Amino acid sequence: EKQTGNKVIVDNDTAGGLQKRIESGEAFDVAIITPTIVDGLAASGKIVPNSRVNLATVSIGVVVKEGAPKPDIGTVEAFKNALLSAKSVAYIDPASGGSSGIYVDKLLERLGIADQVRPKAKLKKGGYVADLIVSGEAELGVHQISEIVPVKGAVLVGPLPKEIQNTTTYAAGLSAAAQNKDAAQALIKTFSGPAAASVFKAKGMEPAN
Repeated sequence: EKQTGNKVIVDNDTAGGLQKRIESGEAFDVAIITPTIVDGLAASGKIVPNSRVNLATVSIGVVVKEGAPKPDIGTVEAFKNALLSAKSVAYIDPASGGSSGIYVDKLLERLGIADQVRPKAKLKKGGYVADLIVSGEAELGVHQISEIVPVKGAVLVGPLPKEIQNTTTYAAGLSAAAQNKDAAQALIKTFSGPAAASVFKAKGMEPAN
């Protein structure tokens, strides 16, 4: 806004939620979602073909409350034990369309602990899983690192082990019906430029290659 004088209005939702809203005809200028969804919306005429620009990537991490012991999550087995030992585990509700929640729920099945963890799961429909950790509603949380770093009172234990890590890429796409096309293109250019890279890193993300 300072660089261009353009006023930016931001509206957040899960990846699945944004996809549904755009498909239903909601107006927007720029969408920042996963590359697959951006490409699909381009194919259906909602986003300008070939306008996709990959912006940043983010990995999934584990969060505990400030002052709480940090569990060992250095190996797949250690992470599995941490989930089993926790009194409650928070993650995004898969039904809300959040990519991390869908992944975590499937990961529980892969690890063979879904039946033990799901009954004690505290599901968040959107926003920060770390809020449930800080409030004491859940002991351990699993969410994207960029959603952990900003929450005061939450401590990032670390990323999931490499073998079970899931990295999400976020990409920008220009609306085929953009009301402010020049401003939208300027925003995408800013978000994909060198100045944004340091901001992404500070927020727990990595600039996309």
